Amino acid sequence: MMQALTVGIDVGGTNTAFGIVNRRGEIISKGSISTRAHATVQDFVQALAAALHPHMVAAGTGNIAGIGVGAPNGNYYTGEIAFAPNLPWSGVIPLAKLINSETGLPCTLTNDANAAAIGEMTYGAARGMNDFIVVTLGTGVGSGFVANGKLIYGHDGFAGELGHVIAVRGGRECGCGRRGCLEAYCSATGIVRTATEWLSNRTDESMLRKGTPDARSIHNAAMNGDALALELFDYTARILGETLADTVAVTSPEAIIFFGGLANAGEMLLTPTRKYMEENMLNIFKNKVKLLQSALPDADAAILGASALAW
Repeated sequence: MMQALTVGIDVGGTNTAFGIVNRRGEIISKGSISTRAHATVQDFVQALAAALHPHMVAAGTGNIAGIGVGAPNGNYYTGEIAFAPNLPWSGVIPLAKLINSETGLPCTLTNDANAAAIGEMTYGAARGMNDFIVVTLGTGVGSGFVANGKLIYGHDGFAGELGHVIAVRGGRECGCGRRGCLEAYCSATGIVRTATEWLSNRTDESMLRKGTPDARSIHNAAMNGDALALELFDYTARILGETLADTVAVTSPEAIIFFGGLANAGEMLLTPTRKYMEENMLNIFKNKVKLLQSALPDADAAILGASALAW
């Protein structure tokens, strides 16, 4: 009897990860390619198909039912990516159709954070929950909202864009073209932008002055007690916590689950975020919402969620 398998693809702003998944949610083979190393989306899809091919052959191409894709600004209804600010290709991209043409397999697409939410609901920290939010803190800020046991897509497929709510009125420019978006402050890119600004405008002694800061070096400096790095985490957590307090009032989630590069800072980020969220929470929601880290490895939540779309 053939084993039923699907392919899950997580298109990130920097890298694209993929995996072949069985019905038990086990990733039996996985790999990745650079998202940004391709001049056109057609080149990207060809490179992705080429990277996938040996994995599919090893698993038995005839065993694979289809492909699911999680991508920034991915539209479940149309199979298109629309104006994603963190991808190197502009406009509306019919990615599901392109992948289908290149691989010959049916392809379904959704927002990358929505895919992560499906993964958490099926295999991770949200098992048994009907109301929760997944927030991805990577190159950008993504989110997937589940209410009454169903993923919220909205009438056009783009509901739940927490990364592009205005967190700082009149604030710094975001890649989407607006100003003050949560993503411009609370993504891995955002905390690096804050660090760069502070290092230019202030004279504090800091480990971060020894090189070009990135999210990892900021975390390492904070772990070593660097005052500026610790202040960076507190500043980022304040903006995130205040925004989450507003967000809770919309869907009243049981939990908010984080994954992605910046979320790997763990309680260094979550503890102050929890404090600022509770300080700004409407009384009826206080002390009801759990802040959790993903129970799945970073890439796997989106891969598993995307793979479930193919069924």
